[in-house]
Amino acid sequence: MTSQPAASPDDHQPATCKRPGCGRPLPPPGRGRARQFCGGDCARRYHNDARLPAPAADYASTPQDPLAALETLARQAAVLIRAARDQAASLDPASVRAQIAEAEAARRKAEAAAVTAQARAAEAEAETRALAEALTTARDDLRTAETTARHATAETTRARAEAGQARRDASAQITAAAARASEQAAAARQESARHARERDTALDAARNAGTEISRARQAETSARAETANLRADTARERDTLREHHQAQLTAASALTTAERTRAERAEQQLETERAERRQLTSHLTATTPPPGNGNGKPAAAKPAQPRTAR
Repeated sequence: MTSQPAASPDDHQPATCKRPGCGRPLPPPGRGRARQFCGGDCARRYHNDARLPAPAADYASTPQDPLAALETLARQAAVLIRAARDQAASLDPASVRAQIAEAEAARRKAEAAAVTAQARAAEAEAETRALAEALTTARDDLRTAETTARHATAETTRARAEAGQARRDASAQITAAAARASEQAAAARQESARHARERDTALDAARNAGTEISRARQAETSARAETANLRADTARERDTLREHHQAQLTAASALTTAERTRAERAEQQLETERAERRQLTSHLTATTPPPGNGNGKPAAAKPAQPRTAR
């Protein structure tokens, strides 16, 4: 039985499978020992063919050409020597230690990536909780601002009622003063008609009545000015309260928008971390070697594929 030797690295043609009769090209080389077979099936068939077959008959009792027997034994010896060399190369301690070191490094790298993913997930969850608390605080502040606005509206209504009451009181005072002045003028006229001698007294009373009228008019003017000032103060206070309430509503709306934006960003980051964790888990599952090759022997060590840094 003859075997096809593997193509040397110096040849320009692509390397083919070592099993005779296959002829398929080898997979791209990776780290570790160079591959000689296109797959596990060809490797198993090659080693099964390389086994020493049981002797069909005793050479001493069966007449046979010695040269043919020697040629058969030489071919079997060459096959056995190549199989022994391949097995010795695969069981080289340095190669086994290198493969074990690569597997251990890959395992440690996977554990570190899993720990990092867990830490990122915990950080994202903490940030989400903080955002939820901030959103609750913003809602409480908004309720407080609405309560303050209602109180301000009630105060404005009460101020308007007080201004109306003051206006009514001023009108009543003016009416009473005018009535008193009319009564005093009538009394003065009656006194002047009935008592000529008390004309000077009546004139004095009339002057006093004129003074009272002037005072009443001055009081009316003062009351009107006071009412105007009260209206202006009430309008200014109403505008101030409206501006303050509008500023509070604007600030609460901006804070709510900012918190909502941060919450959405945290959710997007959490989804990204989850997708990276699922991709890492699927990658680790895909790169885990099978426990055996199906013929009772341990599977040949598969060269570790280089991992892309994330």
